[in-house]
Amino acid sequence: MAGRRKKKQRPPFGLPKGIVLLATPEGWRYSVLTVEGGMLCGRLSPELLDPETALTAATTLVVELARDFHGAAVQVYWDPRVEPWTWTGQITPVPGAEATPACTQG
Repeated sequence: MAGRRKKKQRPPFGLPKGIVLLATPEGWRYSVLTVEGGMLCGRLSPELLDPETALTAATTLVVELARDFHGAAVQVYWDPRVEPWTWTGQITPVPGAEATPACTQG
């Protein structure tokens, strides 16, 4: 069976472009919006009660997803909080950079 080509598998979701982190009675929930218009939703570990720790965990999650599935380095810019129980953030690719974690709070 010579000459068989392996198809390059497409990542199961698009490159992240935005994130919402929301406090609920059960813990922190997140929604990640992708460039293609898709959405990934989930929750952080229930032990993460501190908002700053949850913010760092959500940033790490997004950076690792972009790196592992797209080979892309991204930067997360968190918007100033309007409500005490929610954060929103913008995710932008870092052109020409190696895929390493980074976080900036606004």
